[in-house]
Formats: sequence, C-alpha cells, structure tokens
Amino acid sequence: MSVTRTSSFRRQNDHFEPEDQSDPQAQRRMRGVLDHIDYTAFAANKAVIGQALGAGDARKFQRLAVAAAAARATWVAQALAVSAAGGKMTPQDLSQLVHLRQTYEELTEAYEALRRVVERGYVAYTPPADPV
Repeated sequence: MSVTRTSSFRRQNDHFEPEDQSDPQAQRRMRGVLDHIDYTAFAANKAVIGQALGAGDARKFQRLAVAAAAARATWVAQALAVSAAGGKMTPQDLSQLVHLRQTYEELTEAYEALRRVVERGYVAYTPPADPV
C-alpha cells in the first residue's frame, strides 16, 4: 500500500490494484475507464472549488502567507514568553500554545491547498500586472 506524504498528514492510497491482465485490450479499456473517473473528479473539483474561491491571484496568496507568518510569530513569541518563566507552564499556557500552533498549521495547510488548486487547474491564476 502506498502512502502520500503532505506537510502535516498522511493519506493512504486505497485504490484497488487488480492482478496483471495479459490482455492488452482489457488493459486499455481499464485505463480508459480510470481516466474517465479521474476526469469526473477533476471536473467536480474545478466546478465546486472554482465557484467557492473564484480566480487565484497574488493578493489572495499574499494575504494567506502573511496570516500564516503572523500566526507562526505569535506562536513562537508565546513559547518564548513561557520559556522566559523557566519553562513552567500552567494548563492554560499549554492550551494557548496548542491553539496557537494549530492556528499556524491550519493557515499553512490552507496556503498549500490554495497552491494545489491552482497547480491542478481547479482555479485560474491571475498573475500580478507588471509595473511599467
């Protein structure tokens, strides 16, 4: 079973893999069926995600990147503040650190997801206008 690794979680590939078929026509037919299934998923993603997000542009990427950077800075600053007190954490300190880390990780994953939807062609990307 293969495993696809992303930045924070693993997704197992559970596609059925049939025994090797020696009939080339049957193999071509199966590839055609699987290509059609993959295209159906692509078309659904493009329609739904495209409608929900609109076109991707540099401004959207920048806003998400700045939000993730700010969340990272807040999380690390809070960890430094706790460490300045000798590393003694109250349950509230720990809870706050966990919340801040999760916020950073979620924003980072959202950035990567936005990048993937552009890469896969689910949404169009409008590059910034070149300054003259």
